[in-house]
Amino acid sequence: MDDEQEDLQVDISGECPPEDPMIFGRVLDGKGAGRPVTWDEARAWQPDGDGEVLWVHLCRNRPGVIEWLEELGISEPTRELLVSDKTRPRAFREGDTLVATLRGINFNPGAEPEDMLSLQMWCDGKRLVTLRRHPLQTPRHVLRMIDRRAAGPNDCGALITEITEAMITRMNRSIVDMNDHLDALEDRDPDDDAEAALEKIATIRRNCLGLKRHMGPMHEALEAISRYAPPWFEEHDRREIAESIDRLRRYLEDLDISKESAVVLMDDIRGRSIARNERTNYLLTIVAAIFLPLGFITGLLGINVAGVPGTDNPTAFWIVVGLCGLIFSMQIALFWKWKWF
Repeated sequence: MDDEQEDLQVDISGECPPEDPMIFGRVLDGKGAGRPVTWDEARAWQPDGDGEVLWVHLCRNRPGVIEWLEELGISEPTRELLVSDKTRPRAFREGDTLVATLRGINFNPGAEPEDMLSLQMWCDGKRLVTLRRHPLQTPRHVLRMIDRRAAGPNDCGALITEITEAMITRMNRSIVDMNDHLDALEDRDPDDDAEAALEKIATIRRNCLGLKRHMGPMHEALEAISRYAPPWFEEHDRREIAESIDRLRRYLEDLDISKESAVVLMDDIRGRSIARNERTNYLLTIVAAIFLPLGFITGLLGINVAGVPGTDNPTAFWIVVGLCGLIFSMQIALFWKWKWF
C-alpha cells in the first residue's frame, strides 16, 4: 500500500478520538523503537534514567489540551501559542525547552498544495508534544518508522529532525509535480486550447507564491532551531537540521525558477495567440483591400438609375469582368511589390 494511502486511511477524518485529545502516543526506548501509551499513561509518565522519551501527538482544538500543557509547567503565552490558529512558522528557546511552529504540505483529498498545514511543537528533551488541528501525514510517517523498528529516532533531537526532514521531503514532491506540469505545458501542441493552458499556468503560479509565502518563514524557523536549541539538541541533530535548511533553501530557489518558467511560458502562449490573431486580421485586411475597389465598381454599375453605361450592349458584362480582373491583377502586383504578402 502507498504511504500516502496508508496515512489517509489512518487519519482521514480530521477528528480526534472523542474521549481524549491524543491522536497517538509513544515512549521511545532510545534504540529506534517505541511502545504505545494511552492518554492517561502519557499524562502520568515521568522521565527515568533509561533514556526513554515520550512523544505525544495531540489535536490542539480538543478539550483537555490546555489543562495538560499547564500541568507540564508551560507558561501561559507559550500555551496560547501552541493551541493558536496563528500558525506562521517560527521557533524559539524558552529555558531548556524548544518551541516551534512548522508548516507542511496539505496532501489531504481536495486540498491545494499552498493550503499548508501547521504543526506546533514543544519539547524539554524528555517529552515532545506535537499539536495539529487538521490531518497532517508527516507525523504518521515518523510513527511508522518507530512502530516498524526501522531505525527510528532514539531521542527528542532525532525525533524533531526526522519530523522536519519528512515535512521538507513532502514539499519537494509538490514542487516536482508542478515542474512536471510545466514541462507538459511546454510540450503541448500550439494548436491546443490556449485559455485552458493559461488557466493551468495561473494555478501553478498561485501555488508557487503560496508555497514560498510559508516556506520562507519555515526556513527562518529551522535556522532558529539550529542556533538556539537547548543543549539536549545535540551536535549531530544540528548538522541534520543544517542539511534540512540547505535542502529547503534549494527548494525555495526551485520555486523561484518554477515561477519564472511559468511567467515565460505564459508570455510565450499569449505571444503565439496574439501573433495568430494578428495574422488572421492581416489576411482579412488584405481580402478587404482587394475587394473594396471591385465592390465599388460593381456597386456603381449596379445602381438602379437611368444612364448606366452598357445596359444595351451585350458585351458590356464581359467588359466589366475584364476590368475587374485587370484591377485585381494590378492589386496583386502592387501588394507583392510592397511586400504585403
